[in-house]
Amino acid sequence: MQPVYILYVIPFFFLLMGIEWLYGYLKKQHLYRLNDSVNNLVIGIGNQLFGLLFKGLLLAIYVWVYDHFAFFKIPATWWSFLLALVAFDFLFYWAHRWGHELNIFWGAHYVHHQSEEYNLSVALRQSWFHNLLAFPIFLPIPLLGFAPLTFGAAAIVHTLYQFWIHTKAINKMPAWFEFWLNTPSHHRVHHAVNPKYLDKNHAGVLMIWDRLFGTFQEEEEDKEIFYGITTQLQSWNPAWANFEYYVEVLKKVAGMKWADKLRMFYARPGWLPKYMGGFQSVKEVDKDKRLKYDADTNVYFKIYGVIQFFVLLWGTVQYMAYYSEISPFYKAVFFALLLITMLIIGGIFEKKRWIVYAEYVRLALAMISLNTFYYFWYLNWFNVMAIASAIAFVCFVAFFTYSYLNATKKAETVSAE
Repeated sequence: MQPVYILYVIPFFFLLMGIEWLYGYLKKQHLYRLNDSVNNLVIGIGNQLFGLLFKGLLLAIYVWVYDHFAFFKIPATWWSFLLALVAFDFLFYWAHRWGHELNIFWGAHYVHHQSEEYNLSVALRQSWFHNLLAFPIFLPIPLLGFAPLTFGAAAIVHTLYQFWIHTKAINKMPAWFEFWLNTPSHHRVHHAVNPKYLDKNHAGVLMIWDRLFGTFQEEEEDKEIFYGITTQLQSWNPAWANFEYYVEVLKKVAGMKWADKLRMFYARPGWLPKYMGGFQSVKEVDKDKRLKYDADTNVYFKIYGVIQFFVLLWGTVQYMAYYSEISPFYKAVFFALLLITMLIIGGIFEKKRWIVYAEYVRLALAMISLNTFYYFWYLNWFNVMAIASAIAFVCFVAFFTYSYLNATKKAETVSAE
């Protein structure tokens, strides 16, 4: 079994999200929306799956740079870990800042900002490709001689720290804490689309970088915050969430001169040449016009979508845990099944018609794939899997069909009225 640290913290993530939801419920604050939260977590699962494909390559590059180009070698100790954490945080500030200031990076980081809520599930909504794009920015760390183990430990601590700051349940920390460290208050500013708050507070852990480089902004308690992106995504499709910005950029590039086509990819978001209207500045949010995206579906489809999300989560955990033991063929098969499941969950919450056909196909493919896998690799468990998968297949087909027929009947009733 391959040890992946994220597998050990998943229960704590869900525990903390449950506590946050309960806090909001008791305080009569609507902190979570089902479709938004599921979408955040589905995109986060995709981030972990694609991370499996990239991490080996990125680690190999890090080790190669460390072995061949490091100026000196720093032993792995507690003090080198602290130094690596500060160095990582400094480079993260610039990677994060450029993620807001350059189109090529913003197109990936933009995914993290799409949710129009602000809760702990948003912390897990991460781009499928951003780490691949941003990794070169962190290469000074192996050049300085920090061992791969030290770098990995610093990256893990840095990532986990940023989970808790994605919440509205915590107002302010003590003044000294607010000055030195990133907090929910500072990060709420970062996620806001209010013009005054845009592109502020890029720090990961230490707020000193924003204070030094002029990007710090205090949260103003009398100012209502609106979350998300300036042009709302209006979709629960996780793949579209990761590619939509680049598609829009390519559409704009089609009408540009060649020099501007190239400039567009490293220009600031909102930039356009003068003959296309010039820079598109962000306007103040119109509270009455900015409605949160919500494609309402019937309760049975919601329940089915949530059940499939937990199936997806369980499947992803198993896939990651046993990734090193699975043959390349089944790595590809199960990766494709998990990806299709993500798309179908999004389609369920968007009430897409194609899910009626896609879901039956997916369920059949899942049953066939699991049974052939167990037949060839775990024959002793084949009979158990055959029975369990058949029961699950029948139950899911029946529930999905009932949900679809119920939705169709309701739509016909509404249409007749």
